[in-house]
Amino acid sequence: MLHTLYQVDAFTDLPFKGNPAGVCLLGAQEPDAWMQALAAEMNLSETAFLLPGESGWQLRWFTPKTEVDLCGHATLASAKVLFESQPDLRDRPLTFETRSGTLQARWANGRVELDLPAMVYQPMTVPHVVVEVLGFTPIGAVFSGNYYLFETMDAQLVREAKPNLAELAKLPYPEVMITARTPDEDYDFISRFFAPQLGVDEDPVTGSAHCLLSPYWADKMGKMDFKAFQASDRGGLLYLRLAGDRVRIAGDAVIVFKGELWI
Repeated sequence: MLHTLYQVDAFTDLPFKGNPAGVCLLGAQEPDAWMQALAAEMNLSETAFLLPGESGWQLRWFTPKTEVDLCGHATLASAKVLFESQPDLRDRPLTFETRSGTLQARWANGRVELDLPAMVYQPMTVPHVVVEVLGFTPIGAVFSGNYYLFETMDAQLVREAKPNLAELAKLPYPEVMITARTPDEDYDFISRFFAPQLGVDEDPVTGSAHCLLSPYWADKMGKMDFKAFQASDRGGLLYLRLAGDRVRIAGDAVIVFKGELWI
């Protein structure tokens, strides 16, 4: 059965920036082990698998090690592939059935806008071991599910942080973000994201993390619209709008290559 494979740089308008995602348009259902093996072969933070359904697309995401419940950048990449390969889809929202429920994406003046669930967070006390692993003392900390957010008082600390990833992988925090307000007038806040337990030491740009970052910064800043920058080496720009219990995440994307799988 023919499957089509793409690599897409998400949350950027430049190739080789943003976050690269694999997108596999399946010609037919494949076993989970096959999808996991392809994700390991791609060796990207996530590879998305799309299968046409009766009312939209089934969508699943795999890191090189495991399947995950939600991945923003690979969803944006998937929508970009569908909108570019089938331009007639641009006049209505795309619907994806996922482990996180029904998600939608729409074409928004050349960008893709995702409609994702906002996370409800709880405050947490920061153990001393986290200070040692991150290399700084957070001024705020919250969590939602497997996502843990640590705020610093200085954006430069976010940019220069060098967490001990080997030790971080031992802690009960599967997905960790660090964040700060920024004096840069181009952005409201910046962040970085680490998930060594999932086989992703540092994710270049993490759409799902902004489902927690958006309500967190909305509560702190008293606003609902943000322009955010993820300060990895590749870097990425996200346009955010908190709307009730949903987060609208818009971004650019660049298709880097397209190929056919012979297996």
